Amino acid sequence: MTETIEATEREREALGDEIGERRERREEVRDRIDSELGETELSTDADREAVAALIEDLEGRDEEIRDEIEQHRLDLQRHREDAEGLREDASDAEERAAEKREQADELEADLEKTREDLEERRDRLAELDEEIEAIEETFADAPVELGEAEPRREAVADELETVTSDLASLEATIESLEADIEEAEELLEAGKCPECGQAVEAAPRVESLDDDRERLADLRDEHEELREQREDVRERLDRAETLVDREDEHERIQEKRETLAELIGERASTVEETERRIDSLREDAAELEAEAEKHRESAEEAGEAAEECREAIAECNERRGTLADRIDRLDSVVEDFDRLSDLEDAIENRKERRERLAEMNDERRDRLGTLRERRSELAEAIDEDRLAEARDDKDRAETYLDEVVAEIETREKQRDELQARIGAIENEIEELESLRERRDDLEATVERLDSLYAEAEQLQEMYGQLRAELRQRNVETLERMLNDTFDLVYRNDSYDRIELETDYHLTIYQKDGEPLDPDQLSGGERALFNLSLRAAIYRLLAEGIEGTAPTPPLILDEPTVFLDSGHVSQLLELIEYMRSEIGVEQIVVVSHDDELVDAADDLVHVAKDATTNRSRVERRDAPELPAD
Repeated sequence: MTETIEATEREREALGDEIGERRERREEVRDRIDSELGETELSTDADREAVAALIEDLEGRDEEIRDEIEQHRLDLQRHREDAEGLREDASDAEERAAEKREQADELEADLEKTREDLEERRDRLAELDEEIEAIEETFADAPVELGEAEPRREAVADELETVTSDLASLEATIESLEADIEEAEELLEAGKCPECGQAVEAAPRVESLDDDRERLADLRDEHEELREQREDVRERLDRAETLVDREDEHERIQEKRETLAELIGERASTVEETERRIDSLREDAAELEAEAEKHRESAEEAGEAAEECREAIAECNERRGTLADRIDRLDSVVEDFDRLSDLEDAIENRKERRERLAEMNDERRDRLGTLRERRSELAEAIDEDRLAEARDDKDRAETYLDEVVAEIETREKQRDELQARIGAIENEIEELESLRERRDDLEATVERLDSLYAEAEQLQEMYGQLRAELRQRNVETLERMLNDTFDLVYRNDSYDRIELETDYHLTIYQKDGEPLDPDQLSGGERALFNLSLRAAIYRLLAEGIEGTAPTPPLILDEPTVFLDSGHVSQLLELIEYMRSEIGVEQIVVVSHDDELVDAADDLVHVAKDATTNRSRVERRDAPELPAD
């Protein structure tokens, strides 16, 4: 029993050491809690519930800031879209203004030609008026008025026809009379009558022969008069026909003049209408330019609003970072409170265990003292037989005591196990109570979530549509940027444009509309195409950076591979465009090309030691760089 008591005492001493160790750890935890609470707005005597309540409050504020960031991001996207749309509207208005000014310039150039033509036609009209006036002066000395030449010509022609007919009839009469006279003269020469064939003396026909000769002479005189009259009529007919021709010419010129005058009037109206059209086009161009300027100012305002949204997002992220640090520190305090509680429970359990062990040892000592007293009494009161009997009783008692001690230890172990189980059950009961409270909270949360589920589904659908729209816009923006960049670095009449589909499949269209796959390009063309694509993707990603972060560096590793000298100069234009127009602050180019090296702002030479296989980096001036 003495050994048992000593073993129990050793166990109590071990428990005392453990209690001391845990008390020290408890003090360390308390000091850490006080230090951590000193860095918060809570007092140093705040408990775990106060810290947990503050954490919950900070998490709520963090959720509010997240909502604020999301709102700023939506506003940022809206301002970006507004700015992009306004810039496109401004570009469209400027293009339309340029088209209208170009149309006005073209119309003005055509108008100048029209004015010159109109002046020539007016000169021609004056010439026609002079011709008409000359023809009218011709009729001033003519026997007929202008417009009466045709009847005059017809009358003279009828007169000529009559005279000609009379002259022909007279000529026939003269020929017949001449024949009769000739025949009569022949008969007379033969001595016979021209009419009856008798002797000519006293014949009546001989007497009429002289009359025929006189009549023939008169007819010849009349014939000469008619011939002269015919010549006069012919002259008059020629003059009449000339007058008819002049009259026809007058009518033709008059018609031509009327047509020309009508055309001049139309051309003059066209000139006036064109002048009004030119003025209208230039006024429209001025309005479109003013509209474009207004759109660009609005786009600038939208860009400034987007920049403000970026700054607000950056400020919110900074606030969230500060809140996250505070929440982490408070979580650490809660964990220390839990450790402190565990240490206090462990100390209390070990104190109870020491007290129980002390009580057990006290009972054992009392029992041992009683047995020793009993043994002394028995040693004095009994004889040898009774002593032997007592010794036997002692042996039996010791055996019993050993059995009892073993049973006590067994029972104590059982008690300890039961107490441990009781403690575990109590902990479980506390945990169940905590779980019940948690369940109630979760049920309330489930109710709130159920009420928000439909809204969440709508939001999810909206976000899905928004992602699809954003993807489509990104594809359209990337296609536009790729075409701009490719047109910058590869000016060639062979290719018209590049089309980027929603699955990011690229197709290059030639001027004749024939599609080409990028693999069908030559080596140099593919290199320029890849550079253009990389630059366009960089622009799309860089313009999508939130907050106020600067543009990331653009790194080009040996971009001159497959490029000739002409394409290298275009690559330099691309680099300058990315730096000056896009605003890339740092562009790193790894190259051995002299033209690129000469154009660099800063030069870094990297060399590798073949012996040690180590590299070294040196900053050098351009003339110092080796050719390798």
